[in-house]
Amino acid sequence: MLIRRLTPVFRPRRVAHVNHGFWSIQRRCLGITTSFGNVGQYRRISPVKRPWKFYATCAVILGAVCSVTYETSRPFRHVVLAVVRCSRVAGAAINSAIDYKVTMLKKYDSTTEENEAYSECHTRSAHRVLMALLANGGIFIKLGQHMASLVVLPVEWTNTMKVLQDKCEPTPYEDLEALFANDMDGTISDFFFDFDPRPIGVASLAQVHIGHHKESGQLVAVKLQHPHLSEFCDVDMKMVEATLGWIKYWFPEFEFSWLGEEMRTNLPKEMDFTHEASNAARTAAEFANLKTSLYIPEVILAKRRVLIMEYIEGGRVDDLKYLAACNIDRNKVAIELSRIFSQMVFVNGWFHADPHPGNLLIRPANQKSRSPYNFEIVLLDHGLYFDLDRELRINYCKLWLSLIARASPTTLMDRRKYAELVGNIGPDLYPVFEAAITGRLALKGSWEDMHDNSFRRATGMIDVVPQSEEEKDAIRNAVMQQEGVLLSVFDVLRRIPRRVLMVLKLNDLTRSLDHALMTTHSNIRIFLVTAKYCLAAVWQDERKDIFSMHDQGFSSFKLLSKYLSCWWAYEKAYIELSVVEIVMDFQAYLKRKKEWIFGLFLNGTRGAHEASFGLVVSVGPTQEMPLSNNNI
Repeated sequence: MLIRRLTPVFRPRRVAHVNHGFWSIQRRCLGITTSFGNVGQYRRISPVKRPWKFYATCAVILGAVCSVTYETSRPFRHVVLAVVRCSRVAGAAINSAIDYKVTMLKKYDSTTEENEAYSECHTRSAHRVLMALLANGGIFIKLGQHMASLVVLPVEWTNTMKVLQDKCEPTPYEDLEALFANDMDGTISDFFFDFDPRPIGVASLAQVHIGHHKESGQLVAVKLQHPHLSEFCDVDMKMVEATLGWIKYWFPEFEFSWLGEEMRTNLPKEMDFTHEASNAARTAAEFANLKTSLYIPEVILAKRRVLIMEYIEGGRVDDLKYLAACNIDRNKVAIELSRIFSQMVFVNGWFHADPHPGNLLIRPANQKSRSPYNFEIVLLDHGLYFDLDRELRINYCKLWLSLIARASPTTLMDRRKYAELVGNIGPDLYPVFEAAITGRLALKGSWEDMHDNSFRRATGMIDVVPQSEEEKDAIRNAVMQQEGVLLSVFDVLRRIPRRVLMVLKLNDLTRSLDHALMTTHSNIRIFLVTAKYCLAAVWQDERKDIFSMHDQGFSSFKLLSKYLSCWWAYEKAYIELSVVEIVMDFQAYLKRKKEWIFGLFLNGTRGAHEASFGLVVSVGPTQEMPLSNNNI
């Protein structure tokens, strides 16, 4: 067959070639149409109009297919969930970052107006993120709980995120039965006589039930992980990291990628209950030879998602009514908490990283207890611990001791020196870091450009003359007027090692519990406890170095002199702190007696008892008198 005609034709649509008695084949290739046969006539094929019912039917079929695929295909379900959950977090993060940008670029007529604008921006942004975390659930609740404990975040953020401590939804009992049977090779009824299907506590990663263990015969607490966590953990982690990475790229000053990195490292440990059992055993061993009120529940059996342990009956450590009913001195509770965590951090160098009040119980001590008081403090949830290497631990102790000491040229130099060694914090960010550690703003020498003499600035963490509320407000306003304070907070978060951040979290816990317990001693009383443990840690380290030099054959009068000098420095400082402790404890005793007398006049012996334990005094059948310093 001969090619009769080669015709270049440029057409946007397909065409059909009709010829009387002959078929012509038309091909489109590189914009050229080749036709065989006689030249015929061309006509355009009109598109067929589809009725709306056709599209509606297609939509219904597509929806049904997607629904079935979602229920039957795990990869497809993960993709859908990832898109939905990621859009929530990304939307909240992007809107908040833009909100901050707009707020920071605005011009304000006064510092007060600027501070109010920043506070409102903090609140709006925190609420957006909170709604996204609540909608996603799972590890996002854990993320929000962690944000609530970051002492360097604005108070609007931490207060907003605190509601996540009580916002965890329980897993249906049927799902827990399936998880237990899969992990334990037996049903719940095979292991327990009477297992209560109602949880006594629900957290972000697990929930706790009680039952009688058949093998041991004792009442136990059974911790069961939420089944959906392992299914979606990897998807959620990638989503968190991607969202935080996007924020870092577009808004470098709001960089929170370290949160994703920390969760990626620590979450698998928290989700493995055998790891938690190991941590509990180690903590119990490290406190075994100490006369302490700390009690660690016995672990009976541990699997990756199931943990069976001794059931402890007690009250929350900050429950004043429970303390009053058990005749437990709230001042001693606050001091003992500070001792426990100071022992962990400064001496052991290995500490509990999630000690919120929900993980702390208190109960009356029995006759076999090692507690020096009439109570025991029970520490729960040992899923996450951090260790401190020797150099970091000792440098942090020296930083604390420099902060406690009165301001002097040498002390101020030591504070900045150890802040850089401990937290990678330079002179420009030191004031923010200092405030995070001490809970006090603008110690003398911190803000070098603050020359307002209208208020007295504390020279150290232990200041004999307390600051008035007016002085504290004046200092707070003066600090907020410093340029770039908000961005400095974010910069500190980026620089500071995660372990040091967890230590700051412990510091904040002891301060907040001391406040919640309405203790009658000074708010710097718990700092004295920390200072003593710092002194002991530094002295033990110096003594170890001296003995090491002696073992290597460096015995000399100079070495002996160094030993005696270090020993005397330790003893002298320890005695000074002990004297201050005695004075403060006596003042606390007098204040408590004043509360007792005040309650006695209001409502007799019952009122006296309530007042001495920091409770609201019942004046009549329907009236109550709140206890405060103004009433006494």
